[in-house]
Amino acid sequence: MPNPKRRHSRARRDRRRTHDSLETHSPASCSNCGTSKMPHRVCPSCGFYRGKKAVHVATA
Repeated sequence: MPNPKRRHSRARRDRRRTHDSLETHSPASCSNCGTSKMPHRVCPSCGFYRGKKAVHVATA
């Protein structure tokens, strides 16, 4: 397999890497308790997902 003959410049390397960063997701509010949570995930504080109890959350 051939190797590069010349080194790529910092500008060329950075232009290629501009799309590599991760996008931040906006938090959604839980329909049961109203706390903020990640979208499409079970609420960590009450355990509800889409209006139904999904997991049992232990209270400390």
